[in-house]
Formats: sequence, C-alpha cells, structure tokens
Amino acid sequence: MLNKIVKALIESRDFISVATADLNNRPNAAPKFLLKIQGDFIYLVDYIIGRTYENLKINPQISLSFFDSSTLIGYQVNGRVEIIKSGAEYATVLKELQAKEIDLSTKRVIEGVTRGKAHQTYEVAIPEKFVIFKVKVDEIVEMSPRGTLKREKIS
Repeated sequence: MLNKIVKALIESRDFISVATADLNNRPNAAPKFLLKIQGDFIYLVDYIIGRTYENLKINPQISLSFFDSSTLIGYQVNGRVEIIKSGAEYATVLKELQAKEIDLSTKRVIEGVTRGKAHQTYEVAIPEKFVIFKVKVDEIVEMSPRGTLKREKIS
C-alpha cells in the first residue's frame, strides 16, 4: 500500500510525469492526467494516445516522478501498467473522470476569478477517445536532498 505521504503528494496533483521506454530503450516522458489512487493502483488518463501508449503496449513498465518542494524530497513510483480501453471498469472510471473534469474546471474558474489570473482556457475537456493506465505500484524510491536513495518494495 502507498504510504500516506506519497499518496497525499500524488493526490495533490492533477497531472503527473510518467516515463516509459520502447523495446529499443528509447525513453519517453510525458504528463498524464491523474484520476485516482485506489489501494496499490494509480489510475492515469491518456488522451493523446501516442508514444506513451505505444511503449506500454510492448513494455508495460512505467515510472512516475514528482517532488515535494516543502521537504526537497523527490519520489519515483515504479510499476506495471494494465491498459484499460473498454469494459465494466472502463465505464466506472469514465463516470469518475467526468466528475473530476467538472471539479477541475470549476477550480480553474474560481482561481481565475479570485486571483485575476486569466487562463487560456478554463474548461478541462478530455477527448472522447482515451485510455486508462492502471498502474500497479511495485516500488517507491525516495530521493533525499543529500542524494541518498531509499527503496521500498510494494507487494
């Protein structure tokens, strides 16, 4: 199970950077929309359906990375991906995605009004065609500001 600190840091984001590689070890890093965390699974939305998707079809390994600016600790979450394109789980996730789109769009409008901060667009709209990456977390790596690594295997 994800520890509380890592879970809270991930949940505080709307997008998270993911890294993949193809069978020729060519890397690819791209932001993906974070939908939810459920147990040892992180659900991401890929609405580009490009290189990340193609890489994961042939090599299901993924690495997520993020940083806690208050502690200067970096994190890497590694795991395996199941690509969900249809079925009962897809239908359930679709409803959750629609609710999250409304919530995020609302937050952007409120932020724009209260801060006088204009966004190029306020509405978050996921295209009709998208896939879900269901990431089974296998390992969490904590990177301290002094360069030490702490690895935790997740069973």
